[in-house]
Amino acid sequence: MAGVWIMNFIRTLFLMLCMGAALAQPVARPFTDAARGPAPIMETTKPPVLGNAINDDVRRTRNYTWQPPTIPHRVDGYQVDKNFNKCMDCHSRTKAEVSQAVPVSVTHYMDRDGHMLGQVSTRRYFCMQCHVSQDAVRPLVNNTFMDVDALILKSMRSQSGAQATQKN
Repeated sequence: MAGVWIMNFIRTLFLMLCMGAALAQPVARPFTDAARGPAPIMETTKPPVLGNAINDDVRRTRNYTWQPPTIPHRVDGYQVDKNFNKCMDCHSRTKAEVSQAVPVSVTHYMDRDGHMLGQVSTRRYFCMQCHVSQDAVRPLVNNTFMDVDALILKSMRSQSGAQATQKN
């Protein structure tokens, strides 16, 4: 009789420990991504309001050889779809002289095999896949990038400083 009582006691104790362990588990929180903020991944969020794009028509210096130029004017509301490309109203090779816009590069008229086409290649047709407008905002992260000209100048200065030190 005492053996049955001990077995029931152990079984009850074991069940209570299991329930306690289950209750002690942290509550599962929905998966989030820090870039999206506190909203769970599966939740639709309202996108942030677009800033006031720079609209000064000043051409920016490129940081590397094949960097696509940035767009120096507002493009919100531009229709660029399979039926029409608003960018080509000013940047097509036939209209650039009148609009004084930078004409589309000849590379945009080549197919993937390097053959010249009579119109902009379909793989280069959607301009804002590569070209972006600029916002006057503070950078999210510090940037220590130096283009090749700045690196050469820095190297020349350090060499001339080292030579001046050797002469003294």
